[in-house]
Amino acid sequence: MINNWLRENNIAAALLTVIRVYWGYLWLTAGWGKITGGFDSTGFLTNAAANPVTGPDGGPVFGWYSSFLESFALPNAELFNFIIPWGEFLVGLGLILGCLTTAAAFFGLMMNFSFLLAGTISHNPTDILMGVFIVAAGYNAGKFGLDHYVLPFLRKQFNRAKDSDTSTSRA
Repeated sequence: MINNWLRENNIAAALLTVIRVYWGYLWLTAGWGKITGGFDSTGFLTNAAANPVTGPDGGPVFGWYSSFLESFALPNAELFNFIIPWGEFLVGLGLILGCLTTAAAFFGLMMNFSFLLAGTISHNPTDILMGVFIVAAGYNAGKFGLDHYVLPFLRKQFNRAKDSDTSTSRA
């Protein structure tokens, strides 16, 4: 019942637009601050790898994530110095404009979970809550945004390509 309301109701679309723009503003400003202010993820990655989230027994809860940070993220810190700020900025832009909203929300959620796995609580739980509603709403979350125009165009292009592939395979 609530899922149908989130996915089909215009009032829900309007409420989701407010949430989407607010969450987008948070991402956009965080990314822009990193892009213009100089950003180096090395300290964060080093600290997250050295001080993993621990359980009641004192052992790491997400040992696999600590291994990922040590073996992939830290050696490729320059890549992360590019991906994190631009990812945050583009997620924010997509959410504010309502363009590819579900994809933007998905990648925003991925970053929020990455920060949580590294032990950073901050505002990530509330961001995840907003993101879950946006992803659950699907198209309706971007209804009052560019998705209203972009998604039908992309469907048309995809179907055109699919139809041409089908007609050439029959010949």
